[in-house]
Amino acid sequence: MKILWVKPGKLLPLDSGGKLRTYNIVRYLAATHEVTYLSYYGGARDREYEQQIRQNVPGTVAVHTSVSDATGFARYFQYVRSLPSLAPFSVSNFAVSQVRQMVTDWMLQRRFDVAVCDFLASSLTFPRDLSIPTVLFQHNVETLLWRRRAQYEAKWPDRWISKIEYAKMARFEPAQVRRFHHVLAVSDEDCRAMTGMVERARMTVIPTGVDLAMYRYDPEARANAPLVVFSGSMDWAPNIDGVEYFCQEIWPHVLAQVPAARFRIVGRNPHARVQKLASRSVEVTGSVPSILDHFREAAVLVVPLRIGGGTRIKIYEGMAMGKATVSTRLGAQGLDVRHGQDILLADEPRQFAEYVVRLLLDDETRHEYQAAAAATAQKHDWSTVTERLVEALHRTIRTASRQKMVPEQIVANV
Repeated sequence: MKILWVKPGKLLPLDSGGKLRTYNIVRYLAATHEVTYLSYYGGARDREYEQQIRQNVPGTVAVHTSVSDATGFARYFQYVRSLPSLAPFSVSNFAVSQVRQMVTDWMLQRRFDVAVCDFLASSLTFPRDLSIPTVLFQHNVETLLWRRRAQYEAKWPDRWISKIEYAKMARFEPAQVRRFHHVLAVSDEDCRAMTGMVERARMTVIPTGVDLAMYRYDPEARANAPLVVFSGSMDWAPNIDGVEYFCQEIWPHVLAQVPAARFRIVGRNPHARVQKLASRSVEVTGSVPSILDHFREAAVLVVPLRIGGGTRIKIYEGMAMGKATVSTRLGAQGLDVRHGQDILLADEPRQFAEYVVRLLLDDETRHEYQAAAAATAQKHDWSTVTERLVEALHRTIRTASRQKMVPEQIVANV
């Protein structure tokens, strides 16, 4: 099977859940199929990245675009300029004419059996008329994500932007989802959220996986200190909100019962709001070479998310290493986990804190959750996940010829 896989932004380093999911699936796909991975990115030209991605993912076509990589005030200015667009800024910012022309030409030449649009942000890279079977890989239901961001954003400019993005996304996302031959979701919850956009028969759940060769369980390992760890990209709004919520609403209750406890926030590009959380009991690491050492040192992992969609790969990674985990229900959404058996789930701050305290103080209970977590993770290697995706691609190829796709007008009005 010849596969075209299109994703915006750099795939390396593997510092986010979306990158990890794409990297591992494409890596396994390339072992048995002919994959062309189109990686297009903006900002400064990065020849080192282009060399690394070609080495790590054979068949990669790396394209540097003229799209700026603005941050701070410049980012706000870009957003204001994009207001007349029907498409949300989080999508239109990745609409690059040269890449769209490249994809269009390849599809008209029928160089591939099937194409994968990875993330909704890639959707405007694909032509209105999909001349070959094409799949949309939805790592999140973006409309839900922006609605939650509009609810929880702390700063009024970000809250204002989120409300506008949500309004645009509520119109744009359903139109895009409908125009692809098939849609891949990462959880049953996301499928249910998209049932008003597309019929269930045109959706397949591709569950989250874990690299079991990297994340290994050592039943003899013991935490030397009451260390609590959160990991994630610390410039991503749901993670920023999550650690703020944890530090303000949950952590004081933990410290009241375990004064020696320490909380470590591990992840790239910590936002100023995250950096302000650093204190005698809270450490902000910034980017780290590997998360493995931090997981090994942790007594408890926490996922206190209130915003977001999709699924959290970091939960499976921690579980594969036999780490006891406390999460909100949203944080563990879509994963094969069971409250009270291999994970603890709580949405109320005091209950969340009590679970963390119990795991820190009760070695026997913590070890029981560690063993159960490792056993659960063993069922979800990326190789198994990729097999399911291959089945979905073959099914799309078989059924696409019977589908009459109606191009959505919104594609032309961005």
